[in-house]
Amino acid sequence: MQATATVQIAEEDQLRADWYALLARVLSDAPDEATLNLLRGLRGDGSELGRAVHTLAAAARAATPATAEREYFDLFIGIGQGELLPFGSYYLTGFLNEKPLARLRSDMAALGIARADDMKEPEDHIASLCEMMAGMITGAFGTPVDLPRQRDFFERHIASWAPRFFEDLEAARAAVLYMPVGTIGRIFMTIESEAFGMAA
Repeated sequence: MQATATVQIAEEDQLRADWYALLARVLSDAPDEATLNLLRGLRGDGSELGRAVHTLAAAARAATPATAEREYFDLFIGIGQGELLPFGSYYLTGFLNEKPLARLRSDMAALGIARADDMKEPEDHIASLCEMMAGMITGAFGTPVDLPRQRDFFERHIASWAPRFFEDLEAARAAVLYMPVGTIGRIFMTIESEAFGMAA
């Protein structure tokens, strides 16, 4: 996605954006050494989410760029197809590039979010959707998007399928480094759904 400079936002919103940005970073491509170092430095706490963060940091310390690249390939690319297809259209219809993608593109246009020129995957890839949520929160695509419009976007394009994707990622045969990513994503989706529900 194409982004502009961010603006000052509330601390709790920045934290939400950081979670989305972390998920976008690890799901958009195989982690390189810089990303692995970022993950190695994460610190968890005693909460369910904190324990998953601790597990991810430990998995990153045991990984190398080569093992991470192989795992990413097996999970999301594969020979012919990876173990998982991280696209909204696929989870909602069983096929790629279907009506959910068209609805997403319409909503992106209404929000002023443009597809980056170098983007290879359809916009309903989970990493792209997480990046969009982070950008809407921080104002990276212009100005911060208000909470009702964030909630509408989340419910229309993420809540309907992403929790199942993250559960599948947790349980995927090839997932080692990505198993706790699935746990973090699943827990964070629940937190977001509950928070949006309370704000409604």
